[in-house]
Amino acid sequence: RDLFTALWMPSLFYERAEKGENWSLFDPGTAPGLHEVVGEDFNKLYTKYEEEGRAVKVLNAQELFKDIFQSMIETGTPYILNKDHANKKSNQQNLGVIKSSNLCTEIIEYSDDKETAVCNLASICLPKFVKEDGTFDFELLHEVVREATYNCNQVIDKNYYVNEKTRRSNMRHRPIALGVQGLADVFFKMKLPYTSLEAQKLNEDIFETIYHAAMVESIEMAKKDGHYESMLENGGAPISKGILQFDMWGKKPSSGRYDWDKVKADVKKYGVRNSLLV
Repeated sequence: RDLFTALWMPSLFYERAEKGENWSLFDPGTAPGLHEVVGEDFNKLYTKYEEEGRAVKVLNAQELFKDIFQSMIETGTPYILNKDHANKKSNQQNLGVIKSSNLCTEIIEYSDDKETAVCNLASICLPKFVKEDGTFDFELLHEVVREATYNCNQVIDKNYYVNEKTRRSNMRHRPIALGVQGLADVFFKMKLPYTSLEAQKLNEDIFETIYHAAMVESIEMAKKDGHYESMLENGGAPISKGILQFDMWGKKPSSGRYDWDKVKADVKKYGVRNSLLV
């Protein structure tokens, strides 16, 4: 109970839990390769191993899920991510199967035996953008995010790397991670109930602004220094085809503040300097 644990869960587990079916536990020594496949490929290999009787233990998936929930209620862990969605919605999906996140689950990057993922972080203090009249300053946020994007990209080139694997990963994919702090304080300062529709709309508008600013700056850097090295590998990253993050979620930006068609056209023409942004 004093360990920080995480679960990287395939969609198949959720489906079995919903139906009250069984879930098989395997030893990777006798059932290898499950971490190397995703989606239908995982499902086929998993059921193949079940049919071959390789399971070490078989449990009811629903009961196992209840145990997981109980642990989360009592300890806050394990952290959970859906393996299939983490791969389907990643701009690094062209590199291969992504096998994990960092522990707190906000960063999902590709790693293999030749490279170890590195993340270059910045945290934006959102309450600083609430103006004295109680409105939110989106223009200033856009300006600050562009600067933070540029600075994080600089860190990649000027950083000290503990080994060649981390340096290789950063130089090839150039990921940055713009995070935030103080969103609840923004709602408080603007007198918006946390669960209100107004707070939800402001939340979306803030993060649309952050993503747009980061994209615009990354495109500008690509114009000067070229797109990140692995963008066109293995058929190309989603972004090389003009597929942005919200497209992979089946969503459309709703604020009307930004010309996303121009962003997509610029991405196709110039690429982006960073594989990940926010």
